[in-house]
Amino acid sequence: MPVTTIGIDLAKQVFHLYGEDARGKAVLRKRLSRAALKPFLATLPPCRVGMEACGGAHYWAREFRQLGHEVRLINPKFVKPFGKANKNDSRDAEAICEAMTRPSMRFVPV
Repeated sequence: MPVTTIGIDLAKQVFHLYGEDARGKAVLRKRLSRAALKPFLATLPPCRVGMEACGGAHYWAREFRQLGHEVRLINPKFVKPFGKANKNDSRDAEAICEAMTRPSMRFVPV
């Protein structure tokens, strides 16, 4: 099944991605460099992309929208309850993806 929702944990040089299909099953777990992130997302069909709101997230949101993706920014304090076990970048990406699927989630405008 194709990826429909992607959570991205932003950092300075390395980004962690977690993607789910329409049924909520994990179909993508990836670690990409800054240079490889945009080309990778350009190869994917349009989907929902979620990130924690920060200064860099607004830049990436504009870039991903140009590729046809629907981008959602989430306040980091709303993502924290969805984290599992010990905190690390790949689990943060999964928590962002989980938070995006909640119907009552509030998002930050780009």
